[in-house]
Amino acid sequence: MALQGPIPVTFDMVFPHGCYVVGEVEAVKDFDASTGGRFVQSRDKNSGELIWQVAVMDADPTVKPAQKTVAVKILAPVQPVPPAPMPGLPFTPVEFDHITVTPYVNGNGRLAYSIKAREMRAPHTGPALPATPPPTSTSSTSTKHANASGKDAA
Repeated sequence: MALQGPIPVTFDMVFPHGCYVVGEVEAVKDFDASTGGRFVQSRDKNSGELIWQVAVMDADPTVKPAQKTVAVKILAPVQPVPPAPMPGLPFTPVEFDHITVTPYVNGNGRLAYSIKAREMRAPHTGPALPATPPPTSTSSTSTKHANASGKDAA
């Protein structure tokens, strides 16, 4: 099969109505390497970069309320900084670039998707960026889970 590993997609395919930051960017714990009181941050298997995560809310009105918030994982050598808040909005709009999707079966036996992005930034109104990262680029990723119907799952 020609498709192996992550599948390149666009931000609009994953979040057609946009998304908003609703949590802090935090380091992801490597549960295998951490022991006792010693915290070890997870690293990406392929790039070796540190893994961070932030909660985002999907603005799609058709997504069930319990499935609106997802943890987005970001690969970056330093802690990513979300875009600046916009006056008058309760949440900060955000977009992700160079997104890939990796389907898997979750613990409940349902189809889910790991969504990774190379960068987190403020939304722009210009032309869409390419779905795949540049060959020499190293930056960030995200993860989002969806059930078999393609809707977000917590």
